[in-house]
Amino acid sequence: MNRVRPLVFRSTWSCSRRLSTSFRYAFGLVLLAHALASGAQPSSTLRGRVILRPAGTPAHGVTVMLVPGNRSSVTDKAGTYEFSEIPPGRYTLIAHLERLPDVIRTVEIGPGMTVTVDVEFTLSPIREQITVTASGREETLAEAFHAVTSLDATDLLGKNTVSLGEILEYQPGVAKRSFGPGSSRPVIRGFDGDRVLILQDGIRTGSLSSQSGEHGEPIDLLGLDTVEVVKGPATLLYGSNALGGVINVITRHHQIHQHPHQGLRGYVTGVGGSTNDQGGGNAGLEYGFGHWLIWGNGGGQRTRDYRTPLGRVPNSETRGGNGTGGFGRYSERTFLSLSYGYDVRRYGVPFAGELHAEHEGHGEEEEQHEAESLVDLKMRRHNVRASGGVRDLGAFLDRLQVFFDYTDYQHRELEDGAPKTIFENRQVVSRIVFDERKRRRLSGSFGLWFLHRRYEASGEEALAPPVTQRAFALFALQQVDLRRLVLQFGGRLEHNGYNPVGLPSRSFTGFSGAAGVRLPLWEGGTFVLNYTHSFRAPALEELYNRGPHVGNLAFEIGDPMLQRERGDGLDLSVRHRSDRWRAEANAYYYRLTDFVFPAPTGAIRDGLREIIFRQADSRFVGTELGLDLALHRQVWLNLGLDAVDAELRPSKTPLPRIPPVRGRVGLDIQVKSFTLAPEAILARAQDDLFPTETRTPGYAVFHVRATYALAQSHVLHIFSITGFNLGDRLYRNHLSFIKDFAPEIGRGVRFTYTLRFF
Repeated sequence: MNRVRPLVFRSTWSCSRRLSTSFRYAFGLVLLAHALASGAQPSSTLRGRVILRPAGTPAHGVTVMLVPGNRSSVTDKAGTYEFSEIPPGRYTLIAHLERLPDVIRTVEIGPGMTVTVDVEFTLSPIREQITVTASGREETLAEAFHAVTSLDATDLLGKNTVSLGEILEYQPGVAKRSFGPGSSRPVIRGFDGDRVLILQDGIRTGSLSSQSGEHGEPIDLLGLDTVEVVKGPATLLYGSNALGGVINVITRHHQIHQHPHQGLRGYVTGVGGSTNDQGGGNAGLEYGFGHWLIWGNGGGQRTRDYRTPLGRVPNSETRGGNGTGGFGRYSERTFLSLSYGYDVRRYGVPFAGELHAEHEGHGEEEEQHEAESLVDLKMRRHNVRASGGVRDLGAFLDRLQVFFDYTDYQHRELEDGAPKTIFENRQVVSRIVFDERKRRRLSGSFGLWFLHRRYEASGEEALAPPVTQRAFALFALQQVDLRRLVLQFGGRLEHNGYNPVGLPSRSFTGFSGAAGVRLPLWEGGTFVLNYTHSFRAPALEELYNRGPHVGNLAFEIGDPMLQRERGDGLDLSVRHRSDRWRAEANAYYYRLTDFVFPAPTGAIRDGLREIIFRQADSRFVGTELGLDLALHRQVWLNLGLDAVDAELRPSKTPLPRIPPVRGRVGLDIQVKSFTLAPEAILARAQDDLFPTETRTPGYAVFHVRATYALAQSHVLHIFSITGFNLGDRLYRNHLSFIKDFAPEIGRGVRFTYTLRFF
């Protein structure tokens, strides 16, 4: 359940031929759709104004979207928008201004009607949110079949923006795995590594964060528009390794609903904090003229070693910088955009030097002390992305979207500044999606996906040989609206092939399918039930790694003969939305056959525990509960609980690094433009342990956030101050690889300021 927030606003020739064939096929379908175009729909009109509160000024340059239909408009200087020739039906109106929360309205439009809907961006202790990740199209969270958490730019104010795991760790069903703050990565419902897929604007980032505990994600968190977390198997649209869920960070410049505004708009964000001496900033500009839009943004931030109640954690500092630029052309029916992004960062890996010294066999304390070194990780990422699409295609197809992405990623593991291991990952990804025009009660989408990847490692921890991976998939997702209930079903056929140098090739082909039902229970109440059958090919590291891997505290031995992993699961959700209270209860059960896991052999090699990747059946069961209750018109109580239990079957051995039961209690207090939000996070001791784990005590930590918004004509200022771990509590994260060495951050304060002009 989301907490209530204030509303403030390299590729081969064969791969190239396959891509070329796919594009010709897509173009042919577009022409066919035009030939089958039907006559005009009954004419209706929707218009209105968008106002900024409390200033009461018109908001020009706001993108207003109408779904279904995928139409968009931009408000003029008077704040007005208009849609004409609208078929009758029930629609969702979404007003979006970059880096501000969306405003959502539901409207019924009859034939020949003119309907007026005015929208206000105003402070509110509760609001609805949308997601584009769960089904590939815009829909409210209440309509989504998956459990989704959506955070916009204002939700991210005051959070720790050092890394992706840090910023999401307290969200329902989400925990963080880390080897220090620079490497933290989200864990969803107990699933980690290759079973959680990280996307940027719907395309995988090309990083190696899933392989090792000390690998991070090269994502600029200060420049994001939205972060969406889809919990549960999301394999149909995004890939077989989205078994645990998807995290999609969204910039929106490659979305078909983008509409060019005229003139200049932009933002500036700054952040500073104590305890880790955090400082950073980010700025972005957009300039629109005619159908064209040009944009650019960039920034950076750094932290020093963070402090705990036991003192500073050595070599935990982080620093990084990034920049992105691009342009696009957006008309009423077509869009095309192209961008380039660069990210470079370096962060310390605490206690890795000590662990390296141990596995290299230094037995005497003085020798070990002399052998210890500072281990850093330095990464860089180049990314080129092109996207395009056509909408209003005719009787059968509503729109076509094509995405092409090239990523060149490299990171170096440094000891005292000298490179010891170099990892390189180059990938090309293409995704083609056809959205069908809604026909009576049936709607949906289908598409194709291609991946070509080249992985190489050299140096001390080059555990696997160079590997070429090729993958492709066909997928479809359909929805039937029967008024009293809605059915959703789909499937994905995916092939993955690995070609390692010096070893036999492996290939895996499998089918994933899902079916769900959503039906109303009472006014504002909804029940959702999903069944999912999933398939996952073993990851490269599970097949081919062999050698000491300090990043996972293990001497890893992969198994090139691993079989594909299969899973069956049930997700159940009950939701309620009203003006006075909102609630969501999610429960899930997943049973996985031939689950791949690191099995300890009991031997010690090079000072590390020897593990072999083996397969056995497993099961995951858990729940997420949330309640937001209005104690007063401007005071809301926020409650939450999440729990997951995961074990191997039939031995009933607990799986490693499963988060403990957690609870959240908080308030949102609204006084005009000021918001105060105290919060307590409570975690039970984790006693269900894998054989190589140690117990982690429970804890309670307290945070408070205060936000003030100053709205003026064409300008918005947002000031935020967050106090975290106010009791300076000594506590440890069970999912941290170094929890026995380093507790979590101590008491501190974080300041954030955002200026938005439009």
